[in-house]
Amino acid sequence: MRAEEAPTRPSYAKLSLMLMRAGMVGVMAAAALAGCAGQTRSAAPDHAEVVAALSGSPAPLAALHAQPNRLLDGGVSGFRSLLAGLHGYPVVVNEWASWCTDCVSEFPAFQRAAVTYGRRVAFVGVDVEDRNSTAAAFLRRFPVTYPSYVDPNQRIAQMIEASGLYPQTVYFSRRGKFVYDHPGPYTSAASLDQDIRRYGLQ
Repeated sequence: MRAEEAPTRPSYAKLSLMLMRAGMVGVMAAAALAGCAGQTRSAAPDHAEVVAALSGSPAPLAALHAQPNRLLDGGVSGFRSLLAGLHGYPVVVNEWASWCTDCVSEFPAFQRAAVTYGRRVAFVGVDVEDRNSTAAAFLRRFPVTYPSYVDPNQRIAQMIEASGLYPQTVYFSRRGKFVYDHPGPYTSAASLDQDIRRYGLQ
């Protein structure tokens, strides 16, 4: 931006109006989130179905299944170690947050997909800019068969080039190479299934 194009500061009256509008937007967003969360139902399979589907999983994938719904610390180094330990298996990384309405709407698709493909594909979550208490409550409502790394400052998101858009899903090949980035929510279980088959089973 050139110097002559620098914006002028708003007047006190305009600033007050802007703040009031921002507050109204915040209230509306909170109401939308509550409404969306209320309408979206968990699609988690029952325990018997999960056990039957994931029984006999290879050790690296079984290690993920042994940490369902867990919020893991460790930052970038811990996440890198996780990916290294999953070498030989395709990895699907879903970036989410409990306050993200689109994350709520797509989460049931991940609940089912992680069970359907869990013996062949590694699923990992990255919980961004969230509070552990609300994230844990979210996972109790929408339980999954894999853990999520907490990422309050988007360091992991930046590492996998998935920062700035919620939700976002990144696919890695069996050799640990980036394959595909799906920005924004999956609008149906079928579209997630299609991408897993196309990019997650290479």
